[in-house]
Amino acid sequence: MAMTMHCDIVSAEREIFSGRVTMVVATGTLGELGIMPGHAPLLTGIKPGPVRLKFDDGNEEVFFASGGFLEVQPGTVTVLADTALRADDVDEAAAANAKEAAERALHDQQAEFDFSVAAAQLAEASARLRTLEELKKRRR
Repeated sequence: MAMTMHCDIVSAEREIFSGRVTMVVATGTLGELGIMPGHAPLLTGIKPGPVRLKFDDGNEEVFFASGGFLEVQPGTVTVLADTALRADDVDEAAAANAKEAAERALHDQQAEFDFSVAAAQLAEASARLRTLEELKKRRR
């Protein structure tokens, strides 16, 4: 049996996942993170995008996190995100539409245009689409 650690993925609304994993992979503010049992304690921001969990049976599950924080404590990894959901629950058409709308807003700036809001919307929509691509790669 492989070494495992406890992992929780929590959104502002509810707990999305709680269980034993062999590895957590996410994109931190400074790059890709791979957390395995025995990892040193860590608190870091994470960028919007996929969070991959690996299990001792060799399976993987992909989640979407809208950004937030990843905390590593002895034996436990916690992902805290404003929005988190299973990759299967991401609506590809809605994400593509949101990305197009944000790109349009950035291109057609008007008087009451808020660049930071449009950029954040574009980043989140793009991250949702990246999460779906990650899920599709894992299923091949």
